Amino acid sequence: MKKQIVVASIVAAAVLIAGGVMLTQNKAAPASTFVLLDGSQKPASALQGKVTLVNFWATSCVSCVAEMPKLVSTFEKYKHQGYGTVAVAMAYDPPSYVVNFAQTRKLPFDVAIDNTGAVAKAWGEVGITPTSYLVNKRGEIVKRYVGEPNMSELHQLIEALLKES
Repeated sequence: MKKQIVVASIVAAAVLIAGGVMLTQNKAAPASTFVLLDGSQKPASALQGKVTLVNFWATSCVSCVAEMPKLVSTFEKYKHQGYGTVAVAMAYDPPSYVVNFAQTRKLPFDVAIDNTGAVAKAWGEVGITPTSYLVNKRGEIVKRYVGEPNMSELHQLIEALLKES
């Protein structure tokens, strides 16, 4: 029994190090509401009908800042095919920093501020940035990435999900 637990732990750690965790059974995106920079609200249920990357990030996170241009180019590549992105700034990120970042980099997708931490909590106690979730058209989480995703693999998965009805 101990050996099985050790092996399972090693496999889980290897998957995390490899750039993400593939969920074996798709799980519905949690009921949560994104508060966008313009003050509007977008419920997670509004993700249905599109393939969406929900990215938890912070302006103080070097990896997050480095991956953002790649997220922008991915969004630009697939946006006309039914793909979207929601970048959720962590509760500890000063809203003025988030607004400045989004404006100076002309982020073309939805940017939300998680003032209370409720969204990060609902999505699985997100504490490490960047953490991203790829959601299919049915509003189900298909894959979770801790750290920057392998972009070519992410693009292949997006393309496959876009073909689903």
